[in-house]
Amino acid sequence: MVEAYCVKCKKKGQKMKDPAINKTAKGGFMGKGKCPDCGTTMCAMMSKDNAEKAIKDGAKKAY
Repeated sequence: MVEAYCVKCKKKGQKMKDPAINKTAKGGFMGKGKCPDCGTTMCAMMSKDNAEKAIKDGAKKAY
């Protein structure tokens, strides 16, 4: 699944709950989901390969 840094909890490598892969305006990819501990929205920038891998692993394709 998609891992990101939670700004509120200050924890690295948190696995997102209900991740969705979005495409940015400049053509990059971003994973967006909720922190499993505090529920804050988390974002992670990623490459096309990592985005496709996350979608294959169960993340929602939102573009």
